[in-house]
Parts: sequence; C-alpha cells; structure tokens
Amino acid sequence: MDAIISIASIIAMLCGVGAVISLLRPRSVDWRWLAIAAGLVLLNDLLLTNAYGLIRDVLPGRWNWQGKILALGATLAIAMTPAFGLRPAGITAPQAPGSLRAALPVALLYCSFFLAIAIAFPDEPPTRETIAFQLTMPGVEEELFYRGLLLLALDRAFTARKRLLEVQWGWGAIISCALFGLTHAFAYAEGSYSFDPIYMALTAVPSLIAIWLRLRTGSVLIPVLLHNFGNAIGLLV
Repeated sequence: MDAIISIASIIAMLCGVGAVISLLRPRSVDWRWLAIAAGLVLLNDLLLTNAYGLIRDVLPGRWNWQGKILALGATLAIAMTPAFGLRPAGITAPQAPGSLRAALPVALLYCSFFLAIAIAFPDEPPTRETIAFQLTMPGVEEELFYRGLLLLALDRAFTARKRLLEVQWGWGAIISCALFGLTHAFAYAEGSYSFDPIYMALTAVPSLIAIWLRLRTGSVLIPVLLHNFGNAIGLLV
C-alpha cells in the first residue's frame, strides 16, 4: 500500500503542476495528453514493482531484472503504436544531422562528473551481476521511458516552447526530469512521507543534461550510454 500511495502522490503533483500552468497560461495544457502521461507513470511503476508484488518474480538474482524487462517491454510496445511512434519518441539510432559535434563536449562533461564522483566515493567490490545490471537495464529502461515515451506525452500535454541552448524547451522536459528525480528521492512509508534533496539533485540535475542531448540529437541513444556509464563507472574504478 505504501508504494501505491507514493506513486499516487507523485501523479497528484503532476496534475497539480498542470493545473498551475493552465491557470498561468490558459489553453497551453492538453489535459487528454496529461492524463495519458499520468497513466504512463502509473503503468511504469506498476510493472517495475511486479504489480506491487502481485506478479511472482521468476528471474534469479538480487537485482530487479524482471521489473525492468516488463517496464521496458511496455515502453517499446506503446511507443510502436500510431499514437506515439518510435522516432517521435526518440527511440532511434540515427542522430540529427550536425548534432554530434555539439553533443560530444556535453557528453564528456557528463562522464567527467560521474568519474569524479566515483573516484571521490569508491564503491565496495561489485558482483558480476551488479556490473551486468548497471551496464544495461537502468539506462535502457529509464531513458527510453523518461527521455523517450514520457517526454513525448508531456511535450504534447504542455505546448508552450522556448528556444534555449539550441533546442526547443517545453514544460514537459522540466517536468519529466522532476518526475525522474521524485521516483528516486520521494517515498511514503510507515505513515509518513520522506524526501531526499541530495538524491533528488543527483538524479534530476543530470537528467536535464540527458534531456538536452535527447532534444539536440533527436535520439535517446547517447543518454542511454551516458546513464549506464554513470551507474557503472563507480563499480569499475
């Protein structure tokens, strides 16, 4: 029940932000697409948690392979529908023409940041399963969802745009980063809410870089690679 209250609270915050933006900028919010985005957040959480424990986990290991695979499968299946599309969701390998020259310095900065953290705060020796998981599942599942499918739905929900740093920013980009951070830093347990601002910053702020790369290149490919690098580099140095 705690997990359900947590995700319901996050969805309520999403709808509340939509209401505030709608009041500030009338007719700038498509509530149908905002409802779809909220449904995607709920579905993603449902599958990541194996339906909050109702689905038996049949895959071996200490990491959540099954939940990640279920959530990834749902993201890909929905993205392939005519209402979304793989390319509009950024789930494509080709990069926008000329974007790699701009993306490379940003990617190097991202890698340098996480390398510095890994050196400053070394991890315990990892297992092979831990290395395998961190090199694959988090980046693939989370980037395809948050910087791909969910970003597309939120961009359709919030139509206002402002060009900055060579890309068109919308509220959807900011909100998807906030949602990503909240799913890591916000929780309800034992009758009370908790929020970790440091963890929020360590997840939401790098996701802004990933969003920029996704918007600049038109693809989640580089964000996926960088996400897995950030997760795994501390295990390898």
